[in-house]
Amino acid sequence: MSVKLENIEENVVKLTIEVDKEEFEKALEKSYIKNVKNITVPGFRKGKAPRKYIEKTYGEGIFYEDAIDFCLPEAYEKAVKEANIIPVSRPEVDIEKISREEGLVFTAKVTVKPEVTVEKYKGLEIEKVEYTVTDKDVEDEILRKREQTARLVSVEDRPIEKGDIAVIDFEGFIDGTAFPGGKGENYSLEIGSETFIPGFEEQLIGKSKGEEVDVNVTFPEDYHAEDLKGKDAVFKVKVHEIKKKELPEADDEFAKDVSEFDTLEELKADIRKKLEKNAENRTKVEIENRVFDKLIENVKVNLPDCMVEDQVDRMVHETEHRLQSQGLTLEQYLSYIGMDMEAFRSQFKERARRDVLISLALEKIVEMENIEVTEEDLEKEYEKIAQEYNLEVDKVREIISGNVESLKAELKTTKAIELLTSTAVMK
Repeated sequence: MSVKLENIEENVVKLTIEVDKEEFEKALEKSYIKNVKNITVPGFRKGKAPRKYIEKTYGEGIFYEDAIDFCLPEAYEKAVKEANIIPVSRPEVDIEKISREEGLVFTAKVTVKPEVTVEKYKGLEIEKVEYTVTDKDVEDEILRKREQTARLVSVEDRPIEKGDIAVIDFEGFIDGTAFPGGKGENYSLEIGSETFIPGFEEQLIGKSKGEEVDVNVTFPEDYHAEDLKGKDAVFKVKVHEIKKKELPEADDEFAKDVSEFDTLEELKADIRKKLEKNAENRTKVEIENRVFDKLIENVKVNLPDCMVEDQVDRMVHETEHRLQSQGLTLEQYLSYIGMDMEAFRSQFKERARRDVLISLALEKIVEMENIEVTEEDLEKEYEKIAQEYNLEVDKVREIISGNVESLKAELKTTKAIELLTSTAVMK
């Protein structure tokens, strides 16, 4: 096999690959073995005709298609290694020559990973950020737990107040005509939760049990249903019942009910510890994001569109997977929000471009800094994974044994990020 590399344009190359007649002959024989059972030749039982008689009867090219399928992918992979390129797109393949006497000659036009220059990555200046935990944060979490365990009691002696649960029937109309999805019965609505259209809940404050009221609202311009965006609507509402939350006292008994702790102070200490850990992680992520924003300002690269589109594909697939876990298909979701696939994909493009730039920049930093992963680094990661998933370390090694290089690449990237954040200057 021989390979010729030609630069077509920036980040695009053409490989001319010659598969010699000996290799192509092996592929033709594989094709014959695969297809002979389905071929009939006069004078022979079906599936028993020698290859030369089949080729004489139907033409030499009868086995070419499958022979190409057998030898082309392997030849392409070998050519990529020989040419020392990193493709980032599927190749556009054209067959130039094909015969038993000369073998196979084909071209593969492919986009390759671009050259990247990172002009500055140490000492990047970012705005200082640090998330902390206050006593109020702890008290808010206690209040949230109290609300989760609150009793709902009926209110008979007063109208609706903010924070109440109103049990209502409602039906929405636009220009006097009811619209689909705008009706509900015995619906429990927490007043002040902002789960309904802006302005809806506030108009129920002061209304009493059994009262009927017209609620006038305007659908937001960014509402998910295209036919309702910006429209004025009237909801006819009947109040069936008013309930209020009766919160438990924040004391030691409450702590015992909602946790494994015996006292309220122990519960608060545990809440503070968890909140502080969350704040630490949030600070770390925010610092990294600010560093990344500065980093990509210093990256010079002619970014191929296909790399951005591939990242958009991954984002769409991730979204689709999340929706499926909620019992929705992507098609149903797009119909619900009134958006077609093109518009849906377009909303990911800027973030996809940013992600690709960051990834390329980090790879370049790993290369420039000669960042390596030691056996000690791997062992620490195995132990971390084992602890996280409650597995034996040996089991983790076994699971990852086929993907060690991928894990090493992730750890190199992590080290590069640590280099960026540790040298960043916070102002």
